Amino acid sequence: MLHAKVLRSPHPHARLLTVDATRARQLPGVHAVITRDDLGGLDAVFGYFIKDQPIVATDKVRHIGDPVAAVAAEDEATALAALALIEVEYEVLAAVPDVESALAAGAPELFSGRKPRGVVPPYGTGASAELWPRPNVCYEFRYETGPDAVWAGCDHVFEDTFVFSRMNHFHLEPFVTVADARGGRIEVWTSTQNPFPLRKEIARVFRTEESAVRVNVPFVGGGFGAKHNCKTEPVAILLSQLAGRPVRYCLTTEEGFLTLSQHSAVMTVKTGLRADGTFVARESTVLLDAGGYTDGSPLVAEKAGYRIPGPYRWEHVRSSCACVMTSTTPAGPFRGFGATQATWASESQIDMIARRLGMDPYELRVRNLKALGEPFMPGESGIDSDLVEGLDLVAAELGYHERGTRPNRGMGLAIGFKDGGGVNKPAQARVKINATGHVFVSAGSVEIGQGISTALCLVAAEVLGLPPERVSYAAVDTDTSPFDQGTNASSGMTVTGRAVQLAAEQARDRILEFAAGRLGCEPADLELVDWGVRQGRTVHPLPPMIAQVFGGTGYEFSGDGFFKAPNSPEAPLDAPCVFWEIGWAGAEVEVDPDTGAVTVLKLVASGDVGRAANRLVVRGQEEGAAVMGYGQALFEEMRFEDGVLVNGEALDYRVPMAEDLPASFVSVSQEQRHGPGPFGSKGAGEGTLVPVAAAIANAVHDATGARITTLPLTPERVHRALRELPGQSS
Repeated sequence: MLHAKVLRSPHPHARLLTVDATRARQLPGVHAVITRDDLGGLDAVFGYFIKDQPIVATDKVRHIGDPVAAVAAEDEATALAALALIEVEYEVLAAVPDVESALAAGAPELFSGRKPRGVVPPYGTGASAELWPRPNVCYEFRYETGPDAVWAGCDHVFEDTFVFSRMNHFHLEPFVTVADARGGRIEVWTSTQNPFPLRKEIARVFRTEESAVRVNVPFVGGGFGAKHNCKTEPVAILLSQLAGRPVRYCLTTEEGFLTLSQHSAVMTVKTGLRADGTFVARESTVLLDAGGYTDGSPLVAEKAGYRIPGPYRWEHVRSSCACVMTSTTPAGPFRGFGATQATWASESQIDMIARRLGMDPYELRVRNLKALGEPFMPGESGIDSDLVEGLDLVAAELGYHERGTRPNRGMGLAIGFKDGGGVNKPAQARVKINATGHVFVSAGSVEIGQGISTALCLVAAEVLGLPPERVSYAAVDTDTSPFDQGTNASSGMTVTGRAVQLAAEQARDRILEFAAGRLGCEPADLELVDWGVRQGRTVHPLPPMIAQVFGGTGYEFSGDGFFKAPNSPEAPLDAPCVFWEIGWAGAEVEVDPDTGAVTVLKLVASGDVGRAANRLVVRGQEEGAAVMGYGQALFEEMRFEDGVLVNGEALDYRVPMAEDLPASFVSVSQEQRHGPGPFGSKGAGEGTLVPVAAAIANAVHDATGARITTLPLTPERVHRALRELPGQSS
């Protein structure tokens, strides 16, 4: 096996004039080198909706860290030595390091002339989108419903702007691929969340059939949305093809910072309401910083634009969300994508409005929350959680209604809201039971630490009446595993879980039909219990029956399942939401008026999982998500100075440590049992991240009267806001 390393651009924006790898190719131990001259015969660009990111740069570099050349050598040290021998000549161009500069009149374009090709997916009522609507904007999503005239009936109209910071996914396992591309076949072992779409993209890039591509996915050490689509795979595959050897390409943590991030955003929200606090209209403009390449930005745009109204009743909604290209690290999906940005703006403004009107923020929310079963938007599915019940639970746990008035201490609430289960996501599954009653669940959901392999096995065990220890989850391999669109949008339990449930039910029915034939009764007279069939009060073991018919070699029963939400032209995103993932958060804080330091005294987070397959796994997911939101609120921020990332390594990038956790941290997993998944379940793992930042900012506002509209809530920002309060000296 060879090892790959990549030469990266030192410039945020530059034209690539010459790349000379002659000396690198001659270095002993080097077996293959990729430059733009080695891309012939390939469709050498990739991306979600827009194909714009090359395997290595061809005409320009568009952010610091953009791959320019790659080397495969016998060890990493030799590969790094070879990179130092590659000579590159750049023509440095003006950078566009942020949204404001990228949208300025006459700003240099990252993609000038003919734009990269792309698609706009089908949308339903009220929704639309456009590719490359204006310079440095690759995609713009729009949604509108209800008459614009209702603004005339508003007694109050408020408009506020919020800034959402950029985070790194910070998955502990890096981006890594081993590729073996010999004999006309491509096989990869890779850290990915969507093996089947990845297989399709690899086949397109390398101009081969999907059947010639095999993607194996072992356990993945975290992804949080980053490990979708091509990352390390194309470089490893092409080097393997050129060298005729397997190649391992593993990024360092620092390279991961240069590969993908969450979107920062600037959001302006205009809200109109009546004098009694009834919401009437909301219009929003969201500008996402997409970075140097589009990656999953269009997906995030449609979610941010669609979710920003929140779980409230409106007579009119209009929103637009634009993906702005900047000469910084590309941005893509991040846990709760779109909802994190939208909720920060929406839930912050709701608190601000309540305080402007002299209302309790809790009361303002309750007055306007949608009811259980009420459609989110026209043509959309109904809300499948009791929103007030969840809010009351968190408020009670926090002691919100009993709070007193103490200097520099305050409490805040927020509700996170997102459509879950993926848009138009299909999933297949297969359940196989051998003669001794051991079960193998096969599906395309990737275990990334969220416990999906455990949950899906528990679903099969429940249906088949077997103890969980008899059930195993098969390795994910695109040659043999049933199709799944990807491990995202908390879809594992509701979409893949339903497919597993249906597969297990089919297998169960076949077993009962077989046993009924042997016992001379109807299948309905039998019940499957611990690999036997109960007939009345008698349990008949299955192994002797199987051996009698099929001999000592035995037999395997199997079932197949498929699930997908139906399409509907009335649904704004072309298919009704599978389920609504909702998180409630409450925070009590104390603010030091001299330093601006925020101490979270108590954090309460809760999500509704419908019904938990494994309560411990659910708790771990919800607490992990809440701590990620806590990091977003107080610590995490990728800091760029003129397009240069200044904290792009583990020691400089500040994440919450154990000593940073609140003195009291409470999570409550609700099981309201309204979910569409197996046995009333819903997805989990994202909802409790989404509202935490707004809840903490709302608590700071309650404690001090100062409103911070930019994340994270650093002591410097809080101190500045305190100094700007009326009556405070600067």
